[in-house]
Amino acid sequence: MSRRFVAVVAVILAVLCGAAAFAWLHAGGQGKTVVHFTPDPPAVGSGASPESTPSVPGKSEFAKPAAAKPASSVAPEPLSSPVTGEVLEFTGSVAKVSNVATLRLSVNGRKEIAGKDAWHLQALAHTQNPLRMVFELDDQFDSYSVPGNFASVQYEMHLSERGQKVQSVQRLTATGREPAPAGASVARVLPDTRDPLGMMQYLRSVDWLKTPVVHGPVYDGRKLYEVRAQKIGSAEVQVPAGKFSTSTIEILVFDNGAEMKDAHFTLYLAKDGARTPVLLEAVLPFATARVELSKHHQEQ
Repeated sequence: MSRRFVAVVAVILAVLCGAAAFAWLHAGGQGKTVVHFTPDPPAVGSGASPESTPSVPGKSEFAKPAAAKPASSVAPEPLSSPVTGEVLEFTGSVAKVSNVATLRLSVNGRKEIAGKDAWHLQALAHTQNPLRMVFELDDQFDSYSVPGNFASVQYEMHLSERGQKVQSVQRLTATGREPAPAGASVARVLPDTRDPLGMMQYLRSVDWLKTPVVHGPVYDGRKLYEVRAQKIGSAEVQVPAGKFSTSTIEILVFDNGAEMKDAHFTLYLAKDGARTPVLLEAVLPFATARVELSKHHQEQ
């Protein structure tokens, strides 16, 4: 499997937890989650701009670099904020094997990074048996994203995969003039770039009834992509955590203006105040993988 394909899959699966991608790429299959999907009716005569119209973009729309449309100008200011102490736990299912990986997303409060107030978002991932016997993975991702548009200030990857460890702390900058702190490196990105965890939080903050399409640059710790998320309908979803009425969000990835065709991704956000992510489906060339919400709780 090509390195390029691994990177593309990692970007989107990291919307829930970046580490899950690496686990799924060594399995594959179909879960038993129940989804009853209802598509949105096509918009008629709305006169809306491309950013607010639920139409699939043509290739020409993303022919220009992502810098042409900073993420902050794509959608209105988010209406909700993370809740300190929130913990979301997920299981990854592939083939006929459930719980091949466990994922944990948490909101660890706010911290000043590079003189900026930032939310500390964290993701932990672990493979489970039987997958763990052939692919041991224990990864941690830390995102420091500014309130409001969740642009990334710092993104950290602490990876342990098959006995190989990687420690990466990257300070994101649009100018390249800011010096890197001790133990970190500088990653030059486009203005308002989000990391995968910040992108997840941003998608939860969008009012999808008013803004059915958003897009912007996302940096996965290795490469910069353009990500477009579009509400395509609603669904009743049954996952281990229960049954949820959800908004169905299709996610597309563009690399240098060209849509990546290797996989298709769908995110289901609960129609609650927190827009809780309850399911992520990844339809890959060889399989369908799912990340399902198993538990949602609050830590003091």
